[in-house]
Amino acid sequence: MSAMYKPVHPGRIIRDDYLEPLELTVKQMADSLKISRQTLTAILNERAGITPDMALRLSEAFDTTAELWINLQRAYDLALARKKYSPRGKIKRLYSADVA
Repeated sequence: MSAMYKPVHPGRIIRDDYLEPLELTVKQMADSLKISRQTLTAILNERAGITPDMALRLSEAFDTTAELWINLQRAYDLALARKKYSPRGKIKRLYSADVA
């Protein structure tokens, strides 16, 4: 991962690009998404991620694609994993002897 590229949690995007500009309360957005206020708060506070179900809800609410939300979450999760784990030298390479 490049030092210049740090993925943003999708919850921050929801908060900064939708909730605040649209002047919605957490309750209003949660009601619209048909989820609990607690669930939305966990996402907005970056304590929970975007599930496929949530990605579908967000895509419908914000006229985006579910893939957008899944890819944002995937990029964020992968960046966290890379930060926490460096496999170089720890993992034995597995490959076929037939492969040159």
